[in-house]
Amino acid sequence: MSQSNEHARPLISYRTEEVDGVNIFYREAGPKDAPTLLLLHGFPTSSHMFRDLIPLLADRYHVVAPDYPGSGYSDAPSHTAFRYTFDHLADIIDAFTRKLGLKRYALYAQDFGGPVGFRLASRHPERVTAIFVQNAVAHEEGLSDGFDTARRLWADRNAQTEAAMRRHLSIEDTRGQYLFGAKDPARISPDAWTHAQNGLDRPGIAEAQIDLLHDYQSNLKQYPHFQAYFREHQPPMLITWGQHDPFFTLAGARAYTGQLPKAELHIFDGGHFLLEDHAEEVAALMREFLGRTVSI
Repeated sequence: MSQSNEHARPLISYRTEEVDGVNIFYREAGPKDAPTLLLLHGFPTSSHMFRDLIPLLADRYHVVAPDYPGSGYSDAPSHTAFRYTFDHLADIIDAFTRKLGLKRYALYAQDFGGPVGFRLASRHPERVTAIFVQNAVAHEEGLSDGFDTARRLWADRNAQTEAAMRRHLSIEDTRGQYLFGAKDPARISPDAWTHAQNGLDRPGIAEAQIDLLHDYQSNLKQYPHFQAYFREHQPPMLITWGQHDPFFTLAGARAYTGQLPKAELHIFDGGHFLLEDHAEEVAALMREFLGRTVSI
């Protein structure tokens, strides 16, 4: 007996695209003639963090979620052969969008996705239809004491400060990033931190990630530039925030309204990886927001 496809779960494709000699893995779903959502992941995860969100949006939107070089299933060239900087990640994702022919898109930016996505937006404001910020900052008051180890690395990169940062790549810290602040830790799948840790434990990845974590200081220098972009172009912005994030403060969430008075802020009883236990609520907010701000 045939069954109706009215409520069928959207199909997700898993693809790779060669960009500047690096194979970039990405998840793609939804009709290609629909408005595009470009989902940019954080640290230490990958597009895997969007596995629950994508099916909740792809019936109506074209959703694309790439892995950065050195993350997820993308190539991970040696840090001696590839510059692991945020400028370079933005270059790669910029070229990736051109290869896929993504001329207009709404950005979803979480953690590392903030500085990558805001670089794209400030370079190409005409491409960005909306911005979804989820625990990603563009103001220095958004950085908590959880950045103290990184600040010591920024001030003096040496064997001791690198070793201290390397401890943040351990399974204990990775698990903690997912569980800290979660309203109900039993709802957080171990698949999340296991997948992320498997990526971190690959040969050469620790060195690449430490290069990126050292370069994170470059983002602070870009904050005035990002803020100028917000003020000048006033992109529609929806902010969803796990209030117990150990790295990014609520002050950082609220700071966006200084440049974007119409930005909408929703605070959740959750942590850094809000989608692990609040994907349905975030998706509902996104769909309602997109319905008002982005034509289909």
